[in-house]
Amino acid sequence: MRALSLVCSLNASPTSSSSQLLAEQIMTELGDLGVQGEVVRVADFDVRPGVETDMGDGDQWPRLRERVLEADILVLATPIWLGHPSSVCQRVLERLDAELSETDDEGRMLTYDKVAAVAVVGNEDGAHKVSADLFQGLNDIGFSLAPGAVTYWVGEAQQGTDYQDLEKTPDAVRKTTRTLAVNAVHLARRLKDHPYPAG
Repeated sequence: MRALSLVCSLNASPTSSSSQLLAEQIMTELGDLGVQGEVVRVADFDVRPGVETDMGDGDQWPRLRERVLEADILVLATPIWLGHPSSVCQRVLERLDAELSETDDEGRMLTYDKVAAVAVVGNEDGAHKVSADLFQGLNDIGFSLAPGAVTYWVGEAQQGTDYQDLEKTPDAVRKTTRTLAVNAVHLARRLKDHPYPAG
């Protein structure tokens, strides 16, 4: 079983990122459950705007799309900016929109039988709103969501502490991350053994 986390930080590597840290913690939990995974920073790639699988002219989304389709579990990790997912995360959703017209031999979207989860970090409240936005988009595109499909951390309002600056991971975040991993793997394994029927 394979997992992929797309980190939607606005900054490319090697700039440190709280979204990257939380994504890596999810991958550690998934690894403990026997899932192979990788964390990819989307800003390291030239992902062109659009809603096609390949926008041409050097577009690097097709490389990321291939990894998405190889994965059984997709994690979108995003910071909160002005109460919304990052613009990088929105672009990923827009590019995934192309999957609505990509189907297998039975007419099912290629994302059927794949599980999605979300990781959100920020310094203000808004994690529920951001996860709701992403849940709707991911489900529209064909991904399934297990119970507890989000883990997040938000600091108190009007302060500047980042998740990556904490001395240790809060117990609530650690437990929520573990629940996300356990439930996502459980659902992904069930879907692998019993795929959704053709409509």
